[in-house]
Amino acid sequence: MSTLYTKKVILHDLGSPYDGMIQAKCDQMIAADGKYAPCQGCFGCWTKHPAECFMKDLLRQACRIIGQADELVIITQNLYGEYSAAVKNVLDRSIGTSTPFSTYRSRQMHHTLRYGKHALWKVIVYGDITEEEKATFRYRAERNAINDGYTRSEVVFIQALSELEDLL
Repeated sequence: MSTLYTKKVILHDLGSPYDGMIQAKCDQMIAADGKYAPCQGCFGCWTKHPAECFMKDLLRQACRIIGQADELVIITQNLYGEYSAAVKNVLDRSIGTSTPFSTYRSRQMHHTLRYGKHALWKVIVYGDITEEEKATFRYRAERNAINDGYTRSEVVFIQALSELEDLL
């Protein structure tokens, strides 16, 4: 498999005490700290200014950072089988990784990828979680990976954050 990017991006909601450890394990880090405005749904990152949000905050370039990642690792607290609100906010703000045009991939309709194919969409989940929530997370990660052009997805559930460093 040939890829254009070799960049590993880690998106996390762990808070600043973990930033140093995470930065040492990736090329670029996005801290989902809950301080960002939510997506306004204007679709400007699709049309007016491709892959760039009009809001002038640290997520302005999130589309480009995530779009150019060959490996995206998402570290999130479980929220009823879904990403934490802070992580979901960042993912919503990165819709510009695709274009408004549609195409068929894997016999399904998806948006055309702005940055091409990627290797791995990996989700590391911490916090209490039921078997049903685990199944939801696996399904969500698989569908996100397909939609965003990743060739594979992986979900890892951890009991303690001390397990994290070995997984990155």
